[in-house]
Amino acid sequence: MASKRAEDLIAQATEDAVFTPPEFDGEFPIVIEDITNAFGEQVVHEDLSLKVRRGEIIGVVGGSGTGKSVLMRSIIGLQTPRSGRIEVLGRDLTDPDNRDDESIRSRWGVLFQGGALFSTLTVAENVEVPLKQFYPEISTELRHEISRYKVVLSGLPAEAASKYPSELSGGMKKRAGLARALALDPELLFLDDPTAGLDPVGAAAFDRLTRELADTLRLTVFLITHDLDTLHAICDRVAVLADKKVIAVGTIPELLATDHPWIQEYFNGPRGRAAQASYDSSSAANPGAMDKTGPERA
Repeated sequence: MASKRAEDLIAQATEDAVFTPPEFDGEFPIVIEDITNAFGEQVVHEDLSLKVRRGEIIGVVGGSGTGKSVLMRSIIGLQTPRSGRIEVLGRDLTDPDNRDDESIRSRWGVLFQGGALFSTLTVAENVEVPLKQFYPEISTELRHEISRYKVVLSGLPAEAASKYPSELSGGMKKRAGLARALALDPELLFLDDPTAGLDPVGAAAFDRLTRELADTLRLTVFLITHDLDTLHAICDRVAVLADKKVIAVGTIPELLATDHPWIQEYFNGPRGRAAQASYDSSSAANPGAMDKTGPERA
């Protein structure tokens, strides 16, 4: 659970936002239409389509090699699809004129696998990187204040701001990466396998923090994961990648009603049933502890 100080900061965050770009008010902040991604002759995605609803946490799952990270990289402009269209916050990012537009790129944050921190910078300095990139005009004092705020908001102790990545545990590195992803008060948050490598207690704590932040900051979260507990605990919907496409998207009960063999094996196999039983038990013992009906989901 986040510290009391972090909870107080979360509660204040919507009022204290430093950066106030025009907020997207459409139904689907991410719209992917018939994209094809390929590396040479190897086709990863073919005519893949997906719409992400405003304010939801959508989990993205699929077998090894289905291109989950490639899809995320395509959405944020690090991978150019061979064909198709990707619209983010109302802007067509497959249009070369929009691809490098910093006014749109500053409206999302990304937590890459492992945190992807700069090893020679402290946690606070890592958080300040996007501030320097997108808002070089702000004062050093304000930049330091924002970085300290985001460090605590991510659930880290305040003293972690002065530490280097080599001095952090795996879970702390992920939270430091999350602090950097939140630096610009984004509307969209992309998380690439954020609980990978964490012990069950640490993974559950990260899930709770993600849910708290998403609900309070009204974030739309695109979450790649292999963690069945995460899918049950915090995801409003799940998109399944297979056969080079998104073959299904919906709640877990909706997915279980489909007859695709991979979906059935994934969610109805021994690990899937164990995750469902654990979630059911936790929900019964703590009603509302992980409520999926936040401000945008009522």
